[in-house]
Amino acid sequence: MRVRGWNWGELAIPFLAVFTAVLAGALVIFATRMYELGQEGIALPLGGMVRESLLYVTAAYQGLFEGAIGSQQAFLDSLVYSTPYILAGLAVALGFKCGLFNIGGEGQLYMGALCSTVVGFSIKGLPLYIHLPLAVLAGALGGAIWGAIPGFLKAVTGAHEVINTIMMNYIAVKTVDYLVKNVIRDPTASLDRTPFVEPSARYPMLVPGSNLSTGFLVALAAMVFVWWFLYKTTWGFEVRTVGLNPSAARYAGMSVAKNFVLAMALAGALAGLGGVGIVLGRPSEYSLKAAFSTGFGFDSIAVALLAKSNPIAILPAAFLWGALRNGAGLMQVRAPGISIDLVNIVQALVIIFVAADEIVRRLYRIRARRAMEVVFTRGWGR
Repeated sequence: MRVRGWNWGELAIPFLAVFTAVLAGALVIFATRMYELGQEGIALPLGGMVRESLLYVTAAYQGLFEGAIGSQQAFLDSLVYSTPYILAGLAVALGFKCGLFNIGGEGQLYMGALCSTVVGFSIKGLPLYIHLPLAVLAGALGGAIWGAIPGFLKAVTGAHEVINTIMMNYIAVKTVDYLVKNVIRDPTASLDRTPFVEPSARYPMLVPGSNLSTGFLVALAAMVFVWWFLYKTTWGFEVRTVGLNPSAARYAGMSVAKNFVLAMALAGALAGLGGVGIVLGRPSEYSLKAAFSTGFGFDSIAVALLAKSNPIAILPAAFLWGALRNGAGLMQVRAPGISIDLVNIVQALVIIFVAADEIVRRLYRIRARRAMEVVFTRGWGR
């Protein structure tokens, strides 16, 4: 599958895709409300039903907006939700740059969280400047090893990374579930969770009174690092070359197998850091629960697609996903009876309009431009 590479002249396409998805979501809400009013048997003329439905749509989106960025606290909470999306999105984007479809972000995120949590609660008496980096490093290493395994299998046996990473997701989730419930469970806790990590292994808070920790700065640093690695280093050039044309890369003397393993290991480390930020950076967590992630790793695939694998563009794409997730609760309050699944509908429509950008071009009469193509995945057996 080939998708046009990032081009600043094409900047309007993602924004118009988001705008079009929001409009389509509004139509879904409007049609649903009209149907509900008709089923309730309320004696309203057609004009009254239309007016009521429009007010309902307005209330829903007003709640979504206010819940996402309507106040300083809401904005900070959206940044908190965005942090794992940034790191896991970078993990998927890095795989895309090497022509690999890394669907294993969820499993890598789980293993990173597991390793950092164990180091966080089992080692005691260390100062913060030693314990915190040690816990973060353990999480990154756990994710890197988990990501390197399908990369190694791809390089040595040719086994497709999609199948391997999907299976590794199941292994990671079920392994964490078993360990948390049986091996490292806190016997004093009423829920299935590990002991709390030591205060010396927790990310300091960036803003007092909020849940935004220095893990967000780690995510920003990782974003800059991935950009620097891909476009300013020899290794990054090799990764991109292998992604564009492995045969040409091999002819030029580059090791395709080495770059497969390297890209997947780095991707795993990034996703692992996403798990680290959840357990070490959120006051509501500070421990590992059996099902602590609600699909951050899978949603990150959509984040990478929206950003078109550009490391810097991952930030606004991740913020959009985090804001939608954060604002969904207030949307339900402002528009009683509305399903939170509407957010998932909007997200799905965004991806459809970004992936099939010809729809947006025709709707808004945007002329197609010639652009370098980026290989997201070369498909089966290629």
